[in-house]
Amino acid sequence: MSSSPRSASSIPYVTPWEELIKLLDNHRAEGKKIVFTNGVFDLIHPGHIRYLREAKTLGDILVVALNTDESVTRLKGPNRPILPLSERAKILAALEAVDYVTAFDEDTPAEILRFLRPDILVKGGDYTPNQVVGKDFVESYGGVCRTLNFVEGYSTSSIIEHIIEMTQKAAR
Repeated sequence: MSSSPRSASSIPYVTPWEELIKLLDNHRAEGKKIVFTNGVFDLIHPGHIRYLREAKTLGDILVVALNTDESVTRLKGPNRPILPLSERAKILAALEAVDYVTAFDEDTPAEILRFLRPDILVKGGDYTPNQVVGKDFVESYGGVCRTLNFVEGYSTSSIIEHIIEMTQKAAR
């Protein structure tokens, strides 16, 4: 990316942090609860959809923070992400449950959480509450951390493995 996701961004569907904080302040002034989640969200699958819908029910406004491509590569290896940030953001922004998409380049969402200060921090059931980065910070100002049920049978990694297996079988 030519600019930090924190500053003005030229990537459609990605709301820069400075703009997002103003929007969220307006929502808070209206008494709305801000829900925050983060992740790679590469190859959106039914588990992601269920997770985002459930996250949205916990408050009024759902913010999804995506790891940048560089962050994904550091965390998941040189073959990831499958889809670039611009495409992952476009897909998430099209989902009814998602109100805002933003991005962060760090390996964890700690910095963006300090900036946005959501009311509710949400992660999937593949995390325990004590594993959630930012839990202590969010709870320090009265926010809540929730982990949602894990949807069995769906993972991006297993989908990628299945595609590779099928491709290898077809090549034989």
